[in-house]
Amino acid sequence: MKKAVVLFVILTSIIVSAQTSNDLNSLKNQLKNDVSNSAAFMPQDYTSEKKSGFRAVLYSLLLPGMGELYAGNYSSGRYFTAAEGLLWGFYAGFNIYSDWQKDNYQAFAASNGGVNAAEKDDDYYAEIGKYIDIDTYNNDKALNRELDAMYNTEQYFWKWDNQDERKEYRNMWLASERANNNVRFVVGGMIVNRIVSAINAALAVKRYNRGLSETSFNISTQFGQVQNSPGIRVNFSTSF
Repeated sequence: MKKAVVLFVILTSIIVSAQTSNDLNSLKNQLKNDVSNSAAFMPQDYTSEKKSGFRAVLYSLLLPGMGELYAGNYSSGRYFTAAEGLLWGFYAGFNIYSDWQKDNYQAFAASNGGVNAAEKDDDYYAEIGKYIDIDTYNNDKALNRELDAMYNTEQYFWKWDNQDERKEYRNMWLASERANNNVRFVVGGMIVNRIVSAINAALAVKRYNRGLSETSFNISTQFGQVQNSPGIRVNFSTSF
């Protein structure tokens, strides 16, 4: 009877040991598959591709702030985008005001100075605000021997009734010119805004790519004894 019990215990131990070994091997294989499947997603989840500095600069030159957005640093790029919108608002406003003043001084010259607007350039409208009439202008050019600058009295005729009228016209012309000059300053501001944004975007890309190179993820799997018992140990390590 005792021999039968001992034999039963031995057989049971062998069966349990075999089952445990099979379970452990199955767990090992399953973990290997899981780790392999997880590794396939590691580049997307933990590793990003490096950004292109050239592309960031190009984006910011086209629209300030977009290079920073591409580099993942729109917190600074948004100020360049806001400045660009403001500059475009000034650009449109100064252009509209300049054109409005130009229409005003041309209409004033036609009604008060007898000017025929056909085929008159900007230089002509600048000169008629300096002289009371065409005869005074031509005499001045003749005295300075600038004969080529003299106007035909019929085609380019003008005559202001008094100096106050001439000055009123001159003020309208100056207002239009000042608006035109402001447009040039705004365009210069747009150029500067793009250059500064492009530099900032290039630096943002440099910081982004440096961050990628300084960050790594390591996963190691160890199969064996864990505190004197069969088991599996998975180690994760991250370095910055």
